[in-house]
Amino acid sequence: MSSLITPGLVSLDADLGTDRAGAIRYLASRVVDSGRATDVEALFADAWKRESQTDTGIPGGIAIPHCRSSAVTEPTLAMARPAPGVDFGAPDGPADLIFFIAAPDGADQAHLKLLSKLARSLIKPEFVAALRSATASEDIVRLVDEAVADEPAAPTAAPAPAAVAPAGHADRPVLVAVTACPTGIAHTYMAADALVAAGDRAGVTLHVETQGSSGAKPLDPALIAAASAVIFAVDVDVRDKGRFAGKPVIQSAVKRGIDAPDAMIAEAIAAASNPNAARVAETGQAAASAGGGSDEHVGLKLKRWLLTGVSYMIPFVAGGGLLIALGFLLGGYDITATAADIIVNNTLWNLPEGGVAIYFGAVFFMIGAASMGFLVPALAGYIAYAIADRPGIAPGFVAGAVALLMNAGFIGGLVGGLLAGAIAYWIGRIDVPRWLRSLMPVVIIPLFASIGASGLMIVLLGGPIATLMGGLNDWLSSLTGVSAILLGVILGTMMCLDLGGPVNKVAYAFAVAGLAAGSIDNQAPWNIMAAVMAAGMVPPLAMALATVLDRKLFSPIERENGKAAWLLGAAFISEGAIPFAAADPLRVIPAGILGGATTGAIIMAADVTSQAPHGGLFVFFAIGNLAMFVVAILVGMVITAVTVIALKRWTTKTPVAAVEPARVPVPA
Repeated sequence: MSSLITPGLVSLDADLGTDRAGAIRYLASRVVDSGRATDVEALFADAWKRESQTDTGIPGGIAIPHCRSSAVTEPTLAMARPAPGVDFGAPDGPADLIFFIAAPDGADQAHLKLLSKLARSLIKPEFVAALRSATASEDIVRLVDEAVADEPAAPTAAPAPAAVAPAGHADRPVLVAVTACPTGIAHTYMAADALVAAGDRAGVTLHVETQGSSGAKPLDPALIAAASAVIFAVDVDVRDKGRFAGKPVIQSAVKRGIDAPDAMIAEAIAAASNPNAARVAETGQAAASAGGGSDEHVGLKLKRWLLTGVSYMIPFVAGGGLLIALGFLLGGYDITATAADIIVNNTLWNLPEGGVAIYFGAVFFMIGAASMGFLVPALAGYIAYAIADRPGIAPGFVAGAVALLMNAGFIGGLVGGLLAGAIAYWIGRIDVPRWLRSLMPVVIIPLFASIGASGLMIVLLGGPIATLMGGLNDWLSSLTGVSAILLGVILGTMMCLDLGGPVNKVAYAFAVAGLAAGSIDNQAPWNIMAAVMAAGMVPPLAMALATVLDRKLFSPIERENGKAAWLLGAAFISEGAIPFAAADPLRVIPAGILGGATTGAIIMAADVTSQAPHGGLFVFFAIGNLAMFVVAILVGMVITAVTVIALKRWTTKTPVAAVEPARVPVPA
């Protein structure tokens, strides 16, 4: 295994200026120059995104900017000892030791463990002092190699259940803790070690579960049962939080576990003897109270909930969409009408008319359609899960299914998931007799949260949705005599407004309903179908293009979603853009509307037709004037991609150093 650091990755007494963005960019360029990363801009963007979430400066004049990035080819450490120091947000001032940790998206466990060992070493005063007194780059490399070679005391190691406290300290109070950060490389382990040291100073035995990227060993249930209180120093959801149900809890961002571990230990000791302290609810959430709770802002919570739902939904979109596309390719555009009958009445030994291609086209289409049918319920279910833990899953899935029933689309799924999660969370906070607690997460909460969330959607949202759909249908029908270009603009706008939601479905239903009336003498219905299908292809294709044109504006997960969106868009599966729209609706949806409206107008003006109700480019044989069909899609795709890139750039505060690509000079 190659060394994490080389002399070429060390900069001693370098003037990096006073701006942290410039320091990160400089260190990113050193990593690229060493051949361990491929793109300075991409690596800087990923590191700056992590830095924007939480300051990476810690007390003692140390900063640990870090990230996972697809631009990194080998786990790497770059180190700078700047003069003057650079402010990374630590409470005691600028950092004069900067360690930049760059890990690949797919880093193996062995390398991740080395990186986490190094982060833990930075808590040790003797190691930090040696770094400050080193006179050569080779000395720094030797110190780092020694630090990662010697396994530090692991706070995650749980003793046998009978030995809750170390020998000689049987009278000590016992606390348990969980630490976790988004990347799971540095802060997770540094917070664990800092809390253990603070607990020892306070005369407390603390056992920590580090939920990081180099693996996690769950705390022994006996330790949790014996603990007086629990500390959650986390920036992400705690896995299996229900294990700590009923325990007094202190919760904060992971960085507070590094900056103020003594204060967190003191708060946990106080909470253990306070009957009114916040406690982990039976459903797994930390119940808020004046005495404790999360310091996460409501906006960040909402974003985390939505992104949790989207992350669990993505496999349904990608897998189902690709299968549907294969179904169209093998079975033709009319497979939608015959697929169910084919798979029920035929087998490999009794093939339908058309042979094996038609049969497998039907099989792929039906499997894909079944997968796509879970899209909205999965979105709603896992949004509710992010809010209320496992008891929220069933109410969320039910609310998502009701959203489909009401033709509310993915917007209905968002609303249903939030409703289900909020109601499940609220019910979980009700103080019930002990004999009833075991029934709460498996019976009581799912039952009443399902009734509440789905009932609200049916009673309050069903009528307005039905009225909206009927009104939009009538409106579209009244526009048949208006300018064809204007009609194309309206249809394109509707297709991109909510990506599979009620407005999108009304426009699609309007086009499909009139398809049968089309003929050689009356091609207007075929024009409308072409406009609807082409415009619906624009958002996913455009987002795929945007992730290629300016990849640093998108997270690694979004870039992976962009790869799948190419094929989803080509198959006319607008839902391929939902992961982007759910995460950034105020930029993605307007940009999609602009491109979709343009595409719709071009289709109508060029007299493009489609006799197929679905399939995108895979039903090219059913498209009249195919060349202009492709041109219209390409124009709309470029407009949307450029627009969303511009919106992300102009409406996001960009660090000064991100604008100036010049490297920071370093004295020889």
